[in-house]
Amino acid sequence: MNKSLNPEILAPAGSMESLTAAVRCGADAVYIGAKRYSARASAQNFDKQELEKAVYYCHARGVKVYLALNTLLTDDEMDDAAETVKEACSLPVDAVIVQDIGLASFIRSACPSLRLHGSTQMSIHTPQGAKELYRQGFSRVVLARELSKEEIAEIAESCPIELEVFVHGALCMSVSGQCYFSSLLGGRSGNRGQCAQPCRLPFSVQGGTGHDLSLKDLSLLHHLGGLRGLGVHSFKIEGRMKRPEYVAASVAAAKKAVSLGFLPYEDSKLLEQVFSRSGFTDGYYGEQLGRKMFGTRTKEDVAGAQPALLSQIRAQYKDEKQRIPVSFALQIKEGRPARLTARDLESHEACAEGALPQAALNAPLDASKCVVQLEKTGGTPFVCRDVRCDIDEGLSLPLSQINGMRREALKKLEQSRALRSALHFEDTKAAVPEHRTGQRGLAVRARFADSDIPACFKRCELVYVPLYTAADRLSSLLEEGFPLAVEIPRGMFGREQQIISYLKAAKERGITHALAQNIGAIPLAKELGFAVHGGFGLNIMNSLSAEQMRLCGLSDVETSFELTEKKTNALAGEIPRGFLAYGRLPLMLTRNCPVKNGKADCSSCKHSQHLTDRKREKFPMQCDYNCTEVLNCVPLCVFDKITGFSRADFCVLRFSVENRVEKEEIFRKFEEKKCVTEPFTRGLYYRGVL
Repeated sequence: MNKSLNPEILAPAGSMESLTAAVRCGADAVYIGAKRYSARASAQNFDKQELEKAVYYCHARGVKVYLALNTLLTDDEMDDAAETVKEACSLPVDAVIVQDIGLASFIRSACPSLRLHGSTQMSIHTPQGAKELYRQGFSRVVLARELSKEEIAEIAESCPIELEVFVHGALCMSVSGQCYFSSLLGGRSGNRGQCAQPCRLPFSVQGGTGHDLSLKDLSLLHHLGGLRGLGVHSFKIEGRMKRPEYVAASVAAAKKAVSLGFLPYEDSKLLEQVFSRSGFTDGYYGEQLGRKMFGTRTKEDVAGAQPALLSQIRAQYKDEKQRIPVSFALQIKEGRPARLTARDLESHEACAEGALPQAALNAPLDASKCVVQLEKTGGTPFVCRDVRCDIDEGLSLPLSQINGMRREALKKLEQSRALRSALHFEDTKAAVPEHRTGQRGLAVRARFADSDIPACFKRCELVYVPLYTAADRLSSLLEEGFPLAVEIPRGMFGREQQIISYLKAAKERGITHALAQNIGAIPLAKELGFAVHGGFGLNIMNSLSAEQMRLCGLSDVETSFELTEKKTNALAGEIPRGFLAYGRLPLMLTRNCPVKNGKADCSSCKHSQHLTDRKREKFPMQCDYNCTEVLNCVPLCVFDKITGFSRADFCVLRFSVENRVEKEEIFRKFEEKKCVTEPFTRGLYYRGVL
């Protein structure tokens, strides 16, 4: 890993004005979204013509363009997404940011030369996760925002893949890609770019502030030197839905922080005035979790962005930034048209011709006058580096001719820099075999948050228990006849070696199956010889993604519960697949437990905490090792509609807060194909999600 590199400043651009602001304030790269398949669907975003204009503008100025196609796709959207990729190749953009593993596999096949950046929505937070993306052909990974300095360093040392880290902007309470809050409470999927941000609404824990899912915005601008030392390639600013003034101020601050090695106090206060939620936090980076990380948008925060301040910021990007050094070579020779050549440091070259010089009647043209005119590059992205003049004696040429040649040469040079060859795109569709359901009928599996498992569950095909279950308890459950598999936690932050130790211990006890909820968990279990099953945390929503999981070595996969029953049945591919038939759906996975914004702490928690919303509904919370799961207030249940999932191979019963009696009763209801009597939900299987 090269730790002496000069990291790029990567800016958000939700509109052309924001893009212009980013470039003129010094961004090295911008990321933008098309009208569809972007994780910020509510931003203005770019249609085909606007995208072409944006790429031209940026490339002419030496700025890279990354296209965000970072949402999950269904099968019926894949062809349209492929057309968007084709358009991106024709421009071409410098990379695409992807969440969907199926779309990524298609891009590798159709256009291998197009760089792939793994979105933060892929929940990559371990060395093995980064290695797996690198193995699959990704050039860069956008790391999860919940990582500490030490955890980033561990990933950087383990893999040659480029690392991109968020350094400024909004923080989600949930680990990106593992939030279903907006889907289940409002039918708008954050995984599909439609997040309604319900976490910013009142949700309270005992002793909390009443907004116990709302974090302050992140700012690591004081730590850019440290990140640079780790080998981070790109400093990313969040904010495609924010105003251009925010983009300008944050880019300018990041540039200053890189240049000075620190961010001056006045610049930090300016950023707070432009946009903040009770100030900023660097909590995860410094492992300072807890109440100090929580915050909301106050009246004082809103009042900070005064019109005079915004006008001052707009002035910073009103005019073209002269950022590209150019050398001029001027030839004025007797009997030949005047000729001007402009060349940049990247060997782009453009020429312009003027009129025939005439014999001077008075003072002949000299080099000093020409230099003065050629240095007038204002209004262009170019700045004069040097001028070479080759002028025959006794000749005259109007200075207007010199100016005209300068304008023409620089325009041609801009075009030369902007226009690049399209990337080859193979017009093809990935072939996915038809799915065949198992011959034994629908199998049932059960997942437990503890090891208190009634005997009736011996009839299940597999029983998932926590990986951290005591080894002796694993042995006793095996002796009792339970078909055990261990569940690797979704959040593995900094604990790969610990997880490997637990997997080895489980293997020694005779367990041969493991459930992976994150792409980084798959190689951990595979390398130890486990049969690996894929959980809902992998967000499988289309046939290509399912097929890619088979190629990764999974035995089977649980599809996303954001799919409808109809779309679940329509999935093709050879890998067996299942669906969630019962359980309190996990609304979010968070590393900063909401309880820490209240009076309780981990020692007093006893795994029985809950959130309360403004309607007094209670949402249980459970520790998932070093993370917390926020669960829905009522369970999902489709026991009476099981037969509708006609092409599934297995279903999963997910137990979390139920006691032993309730577990037995629920299993009996399942076998009878009757729904539970308590209030329950059908989830998204029949109403769908945006």
